Amino acid sequence: MQLNLTKPICFFDLETTGVNITTDRIVEISILKVHPNGKEETKTWRVNPEMLIPKEVTAIHGISDADVTDKPTFKELAKEVYNMIKDSDLGGFNSNRFDIPLLVEEMLRAEVDFDMKNRQAIDVQTIFHKMEQRTLSAAYKFYCDKDLDNAHSAEADTVATYEVLKAQLEKYDALENDAKFLAEFSSRKKFADFAGFIAYNKKGEECFSFGKHKGKLVTEVLEKEPGYFGWLLNADFPLYTKKVLTAIKLRQFNNKF
Repeated sequence: MQLNLTKPICFFDLETTGVNITTDRIVEISILKVHPNGKEETKTWRVNPEMLIPKEVTAIHGISDADVTDKPTFKELAKEVYNMIKDSDLGGFNSNRFDIPLLVEEMLRAEVDFDMKNRQAIDVQTIFHKMEQRTLSAAYKFYCDKDLDNAHSAEADTVATYEVLKAQLEKYDALENDAKFLAEFSSRKKFADFAGFIAYNKKGEECFSFGKHKGKLVTEVLEKEPGYFGWLLNADFPLYTKKVLTAIKLRQFNNKF
């Protein structure tokens, strides 16, 4: 089974210092780029996170401070990573909720203006959970009848994710071999930002999904309570969430003229 692609797709996996998309950093990134003609290219980088890696996290992925102390920072790698994925859709395992949001945060910190416009995101974990309710290792065994050696190695997980998606397409007639369909099928509730602070209502309007203004239109809150925007920009929210809020604010301002 080959993926039916109209543009390249980059499957990727991150190993990190933790699971907080705002404060944690990448220590390893692996990308498997699949082109519409079937050509594949893989690239893996170790990354100096510029912070200590907790011992309990090293115990999971096996990457220690000593392993990355002489590696480039993500800021130094950002343009190279961006050049590999800039023309592509993205795919991963739990990527919609973790890998993509954290990657975007790292890009924005490195002053690379990256977003998901005109780009599909296929989350193989969501497809798997909707169909079978298992983990990546179990998915690999179930769909591919292979044991996942070196689990929590970014490259091994990335290759396994790609192979699982192809096997899913073979197994389920309900799945279409189309990036847009797979992205929509693997998506969860629609959010304007990755972290889920700004959701879309049934009319497609941005609403806050947290705090005292939960369920209220962002435009109405910013109009009636201008100081709230400043508080949000100075609070500990992800950079991409702040970028989305700023875009809404600018759109609101431009609509007045």
